[in-house]
Amino acid sequence: MDLMGCGTALVTPFGRDGSVDANSLRALVNWQIESGIDFLIPCGTTGEAATLSEAEWLQVVETVVEAAGGRVPVFAGCTHNATHEAVVRAKRVARVPRLTGILTANPYYNKPGQEGQYQHFKAIAEAVELPVLLYNIPGRTGANLEPATVLRLAELKNVIGVKESSGNIAQITELITTAPQGFKVLAGDDSMALPVLGLGGAGLVSVASNAIPAQMSQMVHAALDNDWVTARKFNRKFFRLMQAHFWEPSPAPIKAVLAMLGRGEEVLRLPMVPVSDGLRRKLEQMLGELGLLAGVSAGEAARAR
Repeated sequence: MDLMGCGTALVTPFGRDGSVDANSLRALVNWQIESGIDFLIPCGTTGEAATLSEAEWLQVVETVVEAAGGRVPVFAGCTHNATHEAVVRAKRVARVPRLTGILTANPYYNKPGQEGQYQHFKAIAEAVELPVLLYNIPGRTGANLEPATVLRLAELKNVIGVKESSGNIAQITELITTAPQGFKVLAGDDSMALPVLGLGGAGLVSVASNAIPAQMSQMVHAALDNDWVTARKFNRKFFRLMQAHFWEPSPAPIKAVLAMLGRGEEVLRLPMVPVSDGLRRKLEQMLGELGLLAGVSAGEAARAR
């Protein structure tokens, strides 16, 4: 699995009645692919997976796979803190035709040690034939997957890489320099993209690319091509927007931005709530300064307020 480049951690669009908006999701997938995004990840943190019912989760995955139509790989978020339930869900989603693989994060809340995490991920990987991408996000889960444990898991035939969202550059460096050839270490934070790519990372799983897919893809590919002048220009221009997506709990800011761009309703599920009025004004000003609001109709802009 040559998983490289820029992937998008997709938002899950909801209609005003709170239901999954499949039409908007299909439109988002098509726009992402047409803009140069290399792979897609539905039902992750950005996709509000923790608020989806099991039926909705499968609906979102199936919709994304169908809309992608084999044009890019699709890795479905599949995380649970009970290992037996994570295995059941992995087997279930593995039956979705043309799904490329699964992304599975640290078991949350339980705060298992390294051996517990190893056994958890091993059970999931051995339950399916699909490629498995590990997801280390201790800020959300309360558990950090250390490089030594990742290397043990890399010995399993279908564990192909890790999305690293620890923010610990020393840990990420250790992992990149000790991982076996072909094992993919992906930056899990937009703000860490260039440092991780500079160290030899394979790509980025991006939140910002929901709204600026072409720009994030161009930045990542410039870095992978060793065109650091271009990569740094993109990073300098859009870095503040990348950060702004986390000024309040994600994915509220990115959904606000998408609404301002006329690409969906700003609807979240509790306990997530829309951004504050203050942040909304800052985001709108930022988008205007970046020239991203050109072409957005007055009606679309009004709905975003």
